[in-house]
Amino acid sequence: ITYSTAVSACEKCGLWAQALSLLVEMASAHVALNTITYFTAVSACGKGGQWEQAIRLLVEMSSAHVKWNTITCSAAVSACEKGGQW
Repeated sequence: ITYSTAVSACEKCGLWAQALSLLVEMASAHVALNTITYFTAVSACGKGGQWEQAIRLLVEMSSAHVKWNTITCSAAVSACEKGGQW
C-alpha cells in the first residue's frame, strides 16, 4: 500500500519520472503491480506529457498479465491527446 500511495502522490503532482521509478522499485522488491498502480502511473505520464511512456506501460501491463480496464485505457488515450497524438 505504501508504494501505491507514493505512486499516487507522484501522479497528483505530475511527477511521472518518479512514478515510473517507483514501479521499477516495486518490481525489484517483488511487489505485485496491479491495475490501479498501473493506471496511476499512466495518468502521471499523461499529466507530464509523456504519451510514449503511457503506451509503454500498457504494453508492460499485457506482458505482466495485468488486465486493462476502461479507466486505464482512458488515461492512456488522454496522455496521447495531451501529446498531440490523437
